[in-house]
Amino acid sequence: MPTTKKTLMFLSSFFTSLGSFIVICSILGTQAWITSTIAVRDSASNGSIFITYGLFHGESSQELSHGLAEPNKNFAVLGILNNSSQKTLHLVTILFLVLSLLTSLLSSGFTFYNSISNPYQTFLGPMGVYTWNGLSASFVFVTMILFVANTQSNLLSEELSHMLYPTTASKGTTHSYGYSFWLILLVILLNIVTVTIIIFYQKARYQRKQEQRKPMEYAPRDGILF
Repeated sequence: MPTTKKTLMFLSSFFTSLGSFIVICSILGTQAWITSTIAVRDSASNGSIFITYGLFHGESSQELSHGLAEPNKNFAVLGILNNSSQKTLHLVTILFLVLSLLTSLLSSGFTFYNSISNPYQTFLGPMGVYTWNGLSASFVFVTMILFVANTQSNLLSEELSHMLYPTTASKGTTHSYGYSFWLILLVILLNIVTVTIIIFYQKARYQRKQEQRKPMEYAPRDGILF
């Protein structure tokens, strides 16, 4: 059976890993990733289109100073995109976030297992925790980079606007990233905290072993009598 200290430290890392898993679930399930404001101007209308969306769903609205605005629209992001580079990159973004979700789940399993047992296999111990958290942080960071690249360089919002309002011509776009997007940073922070807890545990464990091997070197000086 593990020591009380090991149980407490691995349980702490279990809760941070579980927190990372829950946050990724909320990131996947919410649509407040980005709000894009697209200026439109043509002979019949003049104003802006506002598009707020996440990985799967979104909504759009129009504010026109000239012309008749269409009703607000709800849409499925993948459903309205054609087989384009925007859709492909968006699918890859979702894939990396799902991989981060799975690795966070594995980290939760490893940390909980270590809190109730002393595994014989090296990979089932701290090494496995380091691996899964490193992969989770890497996958979720790549997710962030891909999404920004798809919106800024690959013009994802403009493509969505064109599919939703094919008769309007865009004249410029500004982006504002929402809380769902910035929660990615919280996932990375939780991964770092999980690894840090295990590092402190391993350092304390190593020091305790050294004390058991060489008790005189770690004994208080005023306690050593000759």
